[in-house]
Amino acid sequence: MNIEISNLHFAYPTGVQALRGISLTIESGEQVAIVGQNGAGKTTLVKHLNGLLQPTSGTVQIGDWNTKEHSVAKMARRVGYVFQNPDDQLFSKNVGIEVAFGPRNLGMNAEQVQRQVNEALAMTELSDKTETNPYDLSATWRKMVALASVIAMDTDIVIFDEPTTGQDAANIARIANVIKVLRERGKTVITITHDIDFCGENFARVIAMSQGRILLDGKANDVLGQEDVLATTYVDPPQLTRLGKRLGFKETVRNEEEFLAGLKK
Repeated sequence: MNIEISNLHFAYPTGVQALRGISLTIESGEQVAIVGQNGAGKTTLVKHLNGLLQPTSGTVQIGDWNTKEHSVAKMARRVGYVFQNPDDQLFSKNVGIEVAFGPRNLGMNAEQVQRQVNEALAMTELSDKTETNPYDLSATWRKMVALASVIAMDTDIVIFDEPTTGQDAANIARIANVIKVLRERGKTVITITHDIDFCGENFARVIAMSQGRILLDGKANDVLGQEDVLATTYVDPPQLTRLGKRLGFKETVRNEEEFLAGLKK
């Protein structure tokens, strides 16, 4: 299910021009990270993908659906959205009910719901917490509940808004594994992130935004290697990318595997 965005403009009621002529295509199954400073338009852009925001002008196409022609509830069948703050998303009395809400709301039968819930709980390491109230869990585990509640809906497209913010190393590793599993299942994963090391380790394509426009869009190594351009939107390349350049690597590296290969060369 491809995403097609054509000449997208968006202005808030205050008059702030948040998006200025965005055009891009995201192919089914791609893993895409969107980076840029606060106010670059990242969250505004992805909120157009499930109809939370509607274009001032231009079009957003999810598969054969124009987002202007479908409700947010209907778009939720194709696009799952994990909010930056899990407390904006969680409302049920225990984890099991929370994770089951989405698939039930999509009309899955009881067997499908249970299967989806079990898989989502296992993927997020929550299987032993089904009877726990989400608000009795730490912020890191509430983040995993929010992830599980969206994963259980089995949408073709999954959006993560700043998934690693406030997370410890163990939970960041869990989130990376969730993204890996979704990639293996052919899901399209789009992530907004300020965590550039997480971006370099987990995403093959990177889009850098500034002031409502796309500055760079391409393979992660190509984008993350353009240090001067990234600096204009207050983004530094990953630590290993910068170290590789200082050591004189001929090729841009973005993660540990590529860095070690560069050392051997």
